[in-house]
Amino acid sequence: MRLGRLTFGKFLDPKNAFLWLVVLIILLITGACQQSEDVDEFAQLKEKFQFELDQICAEAGFPGATAAFILADGQLAEFATGLADKDEKVSMTPENRMPSGSVGKTYVAAVALSLAHEGILSLDEKIATWFGDEDWFPRLPNGSDITLRMLLTHSSGLKDHVYAPQFHQALRKIISDPDAEPDYRFPPRDYVEFVLDEEPLFHPGAGYAYTDTGYILVGMIIEKATDSDYYVELRNRILDPLGLRRTSPADRRDLKGLANGHLAPDNIMGLPERTLQDGVLLFNPINEWTGGGLVNNPQDLVQWAKLLYEEKALDKPYLEELLNSGFRGESAERTYGLGVSIQKTEYGPVYGHGGWYPGYRTVMLYYAEHGVAIALQVNMDYNVDLEQYVRRLTEVVLAIPE
Repeated sequence: MRLGRLTFGKFLDPKNAFLWLVVLIILLITGACQQSEDVDEFAQLKEKFQFELDQICAEAGFPGATAAFILADGQLAEFATGLADKDEKVSMTPENRMPSGSVGKTYVAAVALSLAHEGILSLDEKIATWFGDEDWFPRLPNGSDITLRMLLTHSSGLKDHVYAPQFHQALRKIISDPDAEPDYRFPPRDYVEFVLDEEPLFHPGAGYAYTDTGYILVGMIIEKATDSDYYVELRNRILDPLGLRRTSPADRRDLKGLANGHLAPDNIMGLPERTLQDGVLLFNPINEWTGGGLVNNPQDLVQWAKLLYEEKALDKPYLEELLNSGFRGESAERTYGLGVSIQKTEYGPVYGHGGWYPGYRTVMLYYAEHGVAIALQVNMDYNVDLEQYVRRLTEVVLAIPE
């Protein structure tokens, strides 16, 4: 046996053994120094990120915020600043959770893709397959020509019930009526009712218009196709296999670890200025359902982004379909795929989603050329420019000069 030019016999010679020992010690010292340098750099990065997050919270006047990033090599760091409850002076912690609003659409699309891979449904099948026998379906704008893919990419031409005055009136009635049941849930069919008989915004597939109503229809299709509850499918297909333990369905008012959200006094839905009383939400979050419908933490969000956009969330390849299914108009700076917003930036392509839920704002982004994900949540939903603040945090993580 030869080790380079040194025979095994010569290696056992005491003189040569001593030389090899010296080399080994040098290698160990060099490796330890490199490891120490890497640890120091990561610690410095976390310190800079925390400083910037503190500055943002103070400048913006947020009650509090949580954030996290994950690097290309999988190193993850979590952060908190400010207050989880500004009236009770409770400090925010990295473990606090918040409803993430429309970020939940990224999970809905993943469940739909998973079902498509199994042949349980088809993305290009017309939704009349699932709703053709419903008495309301002939009144659905563009109904006979809409496909599941169009719903997932907001290219169906449907309006959004969230902005319908009738929806606001119904919501205000539930909130203001002292005899109303705080756990009341709108049946999904009721959301669809708010857009029936309306003029479509455009021909199916010929444009883009964001609509929660479309994603409510997706949820209804998932449950029809599986004969199961959407949240059961989400847990079995996504949350449990991927170990996203800080993410759970927003299906009841009593959700653990929530920071108190804060709304403007004159908010359009007439909701209370604070979201919690005695740790319990004042209105039932299940009413968001597949328009979002989750409570999250930035630690889970960055892990989810990295898994999803590095094609590790499902068993079969899906990334090309996820990113390239949407309407492509004249402007290609920002497009929308299957539950994903896609932007061209100076950092390269960025994938992710933003979310609003009464009292809270969330953003989750993945920087494809860098393998880095960043998430930010704040417990206030007005006068919030999350895009500006995430840019500042991005500059810290990617060390982008001013």
